[in-house]
Amino acid sequence: MIDPVAKFPSELDQLPDRDTEETAEWAASLDAVAKAAGPHRAAYLMRRTLQHAEGAGLALPKLLETDYVNTIPSSSEPVIDGDEEMERRITAWNRWNAAAMVTRGSKHGVGGHIATFASAAWLYETGFNHFFRGKEGDGSGDQLYIQGHASPGIYARAFLDGRLTEAHLDKFRQESAGDGLPSYPHPRRLPWLWEFPTVSMGLGPLSAIYQARFNRYLTNRNIKDVSNSHVWAFLGDGEMDEPESTAALALASREGLDNLTFVINCNLQRLDGPVRANFKIVQELEAQFRGAGWNVVKSLWGGAWDELFQLDTTGALVRRLREVPDAQVQTYQTRDAAYIREDFFGKDPALVEMAKLLSDDKILECFHLSRGGHEPRKVYAAYKAALSHKGAPTVILAQTVKGFTLGDGFASKNANHQMKKLTNDEFKNMRDLLELPISDAQFVDGVVPYGHPGADSPEVRYLQERRAALGGPAPARRSHAIAPLPAPADKSFAAFDKGSGQQSMATTMAFVRLMKDLIRDKTTGKRWVPIVPDEARTFGMESLFPSLGIYSPKGQTYEPVDRDQLMYYREAKDGQILNEGITEAGSMADFIAASSAYATHGEAMIPFYIFYSMFGWQRTADQMWQLGDQLGRGFLVGATAGRTTLTGEGLQHADGHSPMIAATNPAAMSYDPAFAYEVAAIVKDGLRRMYGEAAPGEDRDVFYYLTVYNEPMPQPAKPAGIDEGIVKGLYRFNTAESAGVTVPVNASRIQLLGSGTAIHWTLEAQKLLAEEWGVAADVWSATSWTELRRDALEADAALLRGEERTPFIRTALEGVDSPVLAVSDYMRQVPDQIAQWVEQDYSSLGADGFGLSDTREAARRHFGVDAQSIVVAALAQLARRGEVPVTAVKEARERYGL
Repeated sequence: MIDPVAKFPSELDQLPDRDTEETAEWAASLDAVAKAAGPHRAAYLMRRTLQHAEGAGLALPKLLETDYVNTIPSSSEPVIDGDEEMERRITAWNRWNAAAMVTRGSKHGVGGHIATFASAAWLYETGFNHFFRGKEGDGSGDQLYIQGHASPGIYARAFLDGRLTEAHLDKFRQESAGDGLPSYPHPRRLPWLWEFPTVSMGLGPLSAIYQARFNRYLTNRNIKDVSNSHVWAFLGDGEMDEPESTAALALASREGLDNLTFVINCNLQRLDGPVRANFKIVQELEAQFRGAGWNVVKSLWGGAWDELFQLDTTGALVRRLREVPDAQVQTYQTRDAAYIREDFFGKDPALVEMAKLLSDDKILECFHLSRGGHEPRKVYAAYKAALSHKGAPTVILAQTVKGFTLGDGFASKNANHQMKKLTNDEFKNMRDLLELPISDAQFVDGVVPYGHPGADSPEVRYLQERRAALGGPAPARRSHAIAPLPAPADKSFAAFDKGSGQQSMATTMAFVRLMKDLIRDKTTGKRWVPIVPDEARTFGMESLFPSLGIYSPKGQTYEPVDRDQLMYYREAKDGQILNEGITEAGSMADFIAASSAYATHGEAMIPFYIFYSMFGWQRTADQMWQLGDQLGRGFLVGATAGRTTLTGEGLQHADGHSPMIAATNPAAMSYDPAFAYEVAAIVKDGLRRMYGEAAPGEDRDVFYYLTVYNEPMPQPAKPAGIDEGIVKGLYRFNTAESAGVTVPVNASRIQLLGSGTAIHWTLEAQKLLAEEWGVAADVWSATSWTELRRDALEADAALLRGEERTPFIRTALEGVDSPVLAVSDYMRQVPDQIAQWVEQDYSSLGADGFGLSDTREAARRHFGVDAQSIVVAALAQLARRGEVPVTAVKEARERYGL
């Protein structure tokens, strides 16, 4: 018996009890129930009371976990608006063809996944038949994030509706000829079908949240009303272990994204075995999502379980379902009725009595076949509930069997993710189970046939009619005929041509100033999407707060502390800036949604995402790859770039490699501009290429990566005739003679190639070489080592095709008969990208190794990239050629303390 006075001492309670007698009565009632009906009944009443309180809107902590049963009882399931038998036949054809496609492909050794779609078929088919809005109706339709391993089922449906042929299916995972089907959802490989790449697990759920959020952003900013678009993300329960999968759950609930539904296929298995062998993944996910503020709908058991639940007068069945670990549920799927009677029902006397009322067939039907995710009525009810829920996103936890309908050799087996084919006998058993009209004679030479009821069959007509009513085929990606955006006025870019005079300016500030001017453009300014991860003040962007506003769906519900200042912190429902907090992953997901809005919504948006360069590519390179796959366009800006430029921060902040990582991404146009006018020229060309009039044969589906620096430096005036060199990656900034340094007649000469902030040390070295060593140095600005390399690679490929083509790097250096020394604030591997195509004697300097905390000067001396180190390296290179005395190198080292 609980002592109410000891349990609820009002004088010690943080929440004072206004009526201790009433509190004691409630506690005594609970004690009485526990004594008379048992602790399980008392716990049941408590849960029911909390659920009732939550439904009544009382301000109580949410109940994070409910019983292991369906959220929607059978009595509350809505009637399906359609022909259930017809949909069963359609799903049967799709199941067959998905398995046939992968099995036929396995003869070529290309692999594929069968079991995932087999478990999730009804989760997709119910949506395609009743819920997923297409692109041909009003608005933009729905956005579908398809689970990557389920792609064979999506191809099978496209085959049934006439969008793919048998020849296409036979080219599954065989793309080199140009007409094959990619393994997973890859928009870059199949741009008319796939919208979103999802198979790098965890990125799908993260991107889906930010896509739903970006839809609201477009609507609230009056760019386009996409309030009828719904985002559906299909995920695996094992995938939810990826940290990105749950990283933004709080954002989705905080902003009330009821235009978003997660459908998690809980087949209880990941790639190697059970997701939570000794626990229950559904319950864990329910608590996680409820705790984050999501609406949770569980669809766990099929209709065969209704009889069992009606027999459960003591609650013993529900208790047993709650305690059985997932791995044991998986085992029941593969065992006979006798085993289930003993192991499941035999644990409780009440269940033993219940089992006496059940036939073996009934037990096997429940434990082998009947799951909420395999019954269209259960799935339909869950989807209806998700769309009707307002004020929060919904997650549907649908229990399925991995490998369902594929036979006993597949269902729930730990290895089924690696199993790529069925035998002919297994296919014939599957045919009989699915009641498909496929004869044994159609297995010609032992090859499993594809199945199709006919282009004018009732099944195909029904499928196409359902899709027409929902707005056209799905999934589908649309390449909208968007008119090129008009180019901003030249004055925005030309503002940097004259240089900064006596004033020093960091290239980060030059970029921000350029953005301010471009966002003011009356035609295209509203299309810019500034994205920053809680570092706007670091990058000098706070002046944009009051003018553009920071996006918030609630506007500003408080008076900001700096309201009386000119640059106060202003949030607005139609705010233009996406200030994401400390999340590079979330910021990248924002960027991806905005960068592909031209296809998703037919609205060209121009995102620029500015971040600490160290924490962009290093932290989220996988999302940059996703961005390239999704054909995204926009500007990524790595600020406070370079290994030696960010003073004092040290190892973890010193970026010496982001251009190298960027070079691995074929869609990334990577630049390391040295001067403000270079930044302007690169942005201007990027706008032309991605959003304006691209040149014939020029790929528009690229994105630009610019590194900019926080070190204020004098910005020179723009030399004439260098625009092509800026864009292609290299131009001569000056010669020893034009730089005004005095060198002897017939002096030894060297070419110094510098990129980014390194060009300033190179210019200082040019002066030292002339004044102290009598060496003439010409200085070149290498705006992009990566673009120079790519051009050279394309030239090499052209030569193999028998075409004559000279790499731009050789054209630019044509006629130069002196050695070349390349200098960068990054690891030497960055400038060394071009080494094999430089015909002159080539060497390089870079900042290899970990960064360190110190002054810029000390850091540069440490890495051997400061002006004096460049001089010594240049003299050494010339000495090897016999153009300066070897003693000059030793003398220089001693003079400069190296």
